[in-house]
Amino acid sequence: MNSLKQTSKIIIAAMLIALANAMFISCEKDDSDNNNSNEDKVVKKAPKYVFFFIGDGMAAPQVNITEAALADPDFSSLKGTKTLGDINMRQFPVTGMSTTHAEGRYITGSAASATALATGFKTTIGTISQNGNKTKNLKTMAEMAKEKGMKVGIVSSVSIDHATPACFYAHQKSRGDYYEIASQMSTSNFDYFGGGFAKGNKEKYGAADIPAKMKAANYKIVTTRSELQAASGSDKVWAYNHTYDGDMALYYEMDRPQSHLSLSEFTKEGIRLLDNDKGFFMMVEGGKIDWACHANDVVAATHDMIAFDEAIGEALKFYNEHKDETLIVITGDHECGGLTLGYAATGYESVFDILKYQKVSQDVFTAKVLSWKESKDVTFTQALDSLKKYYGLNDKAAHEKLELSDYEKDRLEKAFKLSMETEDVFSKDEKKVLFGYYDPFTVTASHILSNKAGIDWTSFKHTGIPVPVFSIGVGCNNFSGYYDNTDIAKKIMSITELK
Repeated sequence: MNSLKQTSKIIIAAMLIALANAMFISCEKDDSDNNNSNEDKVVKKAPKYVFFFIGDGMAAPQVNITEAALADPDFSSLKGTKTLGDINMRQFPVTGMSTTHAEGRYITGSAASATALATGFKTTIGTISQNGNKTKNLKTMAEMAKEKGMKVGIVSSVSIDHATPACFYAHQKSRGDYYEIASQMSTSNFDYFGGGFAKGNKEKYGAADIPAKMKAANYKIVTTRSELQAASGSDKVWAYNHTYDGDMALYYEMDRPQSHLSLSEFTKEGIRLLDNDKGFFMMVEGGKIDWACHANDVVAATHDMIAFDEAIGEALKFYNEHKDETLIVITGDHECGGLTLGYAATGYESVFDILKYQKVSQDVFTAKVLSWKESKDVTFTQALDSLKKYYGLNDKAAHEKLELSDYEKDRLEKAFKLSMETEDVFSKDEKKVLFGYYDPFTVTASHILSNKAGIDWTSFKHTGIPVPVFSIGVGCNNFSGYYDNTDIAKKIMSITELK
């Protein structure tokens, strides 16, 4: 009997080894090459091209709701958004899960999480690629790639000196030191910066010299689609749109003017500029996913998720032409908002298709509400008409689920009075839970639309739930399993042979 058990264990072990080898081969070899048998040796070599995509605030719920939205063709056609079909990140062959805690705090912040992802080390909240007590700079994988001779590109939909992009090229005690962070772009010698402008350009005593610093370091600054397309791979380039939102970021994707470059365009052109015989490393952040989730705006978050996924699509196109030389890794730095796909009042029912009736982000609608407050000539009835136009709420002709109940109208009226400061019917604690630090009328509208769709939120802040990791290409088999966010950096560094 013992001999039989031992034989069974040997057989099971052999099967597991065979399965692991099959997974390894599927990541390391071109699946279309049917002439090679599984007995062929897999040549282990460092990838020449490395893409690292970070969805700020993205966890499984954000991925799932994006897939659900794309099932409705009318959703993806709003504001000219074009998708590449099924969500690209879900086509990756290897999936893992990552924990995200910071040094000294379970629920992380973007600086601490980006430091972990960029360097492989934990740090404290607000710290940019330094150790927890801020006494030592931590070398980033982007800096390692540059030292190896690879070209390096950093792209983000938020300001280029925001926490996540900053952690790949800068070292600073506080993420709030925008000027000091932005100034380090010019000394990084990285080859391409794209996306948002520099918030630090106006944060330091009125200084506005970050572009001058970049020009002095021989960076070509481009601010339009045609200028970026005309840039050469021999140039070091800083690319951003000629106008940007108040935080120096790209506009939310659903509000983006068609004349503005999208995240996918910054990625596509970056690939063209970085492509060279020695290879490249590119980090791309979908930063405004997080901002939308902070505001509990599921529609804006979903549109920015689509924009992020389209950028991933550009990397996949490149991968398909360089399968034996490319690694792509995608993850989130943390979840934001406590997004959950389910709501008590809707039970097991989901009505995601009503989300398409929201036409603008909460950012744009909040600006309208503030203008009402200044003019003091908008009634609650008029405000409801505006909600019907921009959120679809109470538009029974469009969808029966959009009809507002008396309870929902009462919630909206109380929030409207607070936004107009005509009456404060909430305690301080109630306001914190109900509205966070956002406009009461706007966030109430966002919550009601979410709830009607069968969606709810638990927070206006980050949460501590694990995030998914998707990978494809050379060494992708290393990213299966359940591990810490510092391990993602260590795996990329090891596979790419960075030091």
